[in-house]
Amino acid sequence: MAISLPETLAPADSLTPRQIVAELDKYVIGQKDAKRAVAIALRNRMRRQKLPPELAEEIVPKNILMIGPTGVGKTEIARRLARLAQSPFIKVEASKFTEVGYVGRDVESMVRDLVELAVDMVREERIEEVHSKAEQNAEERLLDLLLPPPRATLEPDGDRGPRNLDFIQSSSGSSTQESWQHTREKFREQLRDGRLDHRSVDLEVRERAFPSFEVITGSSIEEIDINIKDMLPGLIQGRTRKRRMKVPEAFDYLVQEEEGKLVDMDTVARVAVDRVEQSGIIFVDEIDKIAGREGGGQGPDVSREGVQRDILPIIEGTTVNSKYGMVRTDHILFIAAGAFHVSKPSDLIPELQGRFPIRVELEPLGKDDFVRILTEPKNALVKQYVALMETEGITLRFLEDAIDRIADYATIVNERTENIGARRLHTVMERLLDEISFEGPDLRDKMITIDAAYVERMLAAIVKNEDLSRYIL
Repeated sequence: MAISLPETLAPADSLTPRQIVAELDKYVIGQKDAKRAVAIALRNRMRRQKLPPELAEEIVPKNILMIGPTGVGKTEIARRLARLAQSPFIKVEASKFTEVGYVGRDVESMVRDLVELAVDMVREERIEEVHSKAEQNAEERLLDLLLPPPRATLEPDGDRGPRNLDFIQSSSGSSTQESWQHTREKFREQLRDGRLDHRSVDLEVRERAFPSFEVITGSSIEEIDINIKDMLPGLIQGRTRKRRMKVPEAFDYLVQEEEGKLVDMDTVARVAVDRVEQSGIIFVDEIDKIAGREGGGQGPDVSREGVQRDILPIIEGTTVNSKYGMVRTDHILFIAAGAFHVSKPSDLIPELQGRFPIRVELEPLGKDDFVRILTEPKNALVKQYVALMETEGITLRFLEDAIDRIADYATIVNERTENIGARRLHTVMERLLDEISFEGPDLRDKMITIDAAYVERMLAAIVKNEDLSRYIL
């Protein structure tokens, strides 16, 4: 996943903790303590990169444990932080990992997945750098297809084979070459103006079909010491075949092919691994689901402590083998989160507790928070629905009393049923705008105002019926 810094921001290494919090405030409402903690952690990472290498190696990141109910902004804070820092970021669920010997994902896969994302991220950056050069090369190749060079002529001695007339200095050759070059420039102008878009060309394309292999092994695929590509190069790389396509499609294909030639994937892999090691962020969600000690009487899942012990070396700092090389995890920032309704942080094994020195508790959200969430953030729900309806030519207007009632109903349902925080707003808004979303394309009146009365009509009956609200909201 390529993460880019928004254009309005200063360079990542110049953001102060106060500025980082201000940027997070644009997307996440409340939770000042959590924002403050992640802002300090990010600034410390920037500070570390300015230290001498010997000292920087000794400074490990201060991992963060976020404690709070679902839907209060834990994941969003971590995701926005990664965008600010332009860092490789991945979110994993702790509950999907199992102890070695059980069926499930190996904990080291979180690091490998992060490396894969970093490779895509760096590759996209490199492609952007070479894009203009790739377009130039693709244009030349496409012009060669539209207007092939003059027919080759044998050398006088005949033993070096045919050569293009570009290199023949005879008077007739020169005239032919000049005429061809003049015509080529005309074709170039027409190509750029789109006047050749109706033309078709025959292009050699590589088959993308990949042979199917099934590997049954107790180890991860990265640890299998067999390079299938070396064993079966012709099979894996695919064969080429001629395909007829329109000029615009051919140009796009050739641009991609030229980008692939201009980007050195070995360099991309090295840069990606280094970026993961120095600035990677792994968000481990639902860590409370593995917060249990064996023999603690908390059910049959005896692998929970084993998962903690498997995760421990990753967080402490170890070397993970990936297909792009060895990856050190010493300076990856880990942010763990959990609701801790049933368990508590002290139920984690002591060694793992010690690896999360910064702990912040996120507050449950109330009605006032919901009002702000609906309207204030850059990606506020009300703004999203207004934009969606605008695509149908519908002007949707929310009055203040309507937003107040929406927040009120979301709070009531959270109190009566399961408290899922701000996620309840998504459910309420979908139910509220169900009719408009369905009838939208056929509506004659394209100006719609959502007021408190409309909210009451759509939601009151469902909210009052507790059994019904459990199913619908």
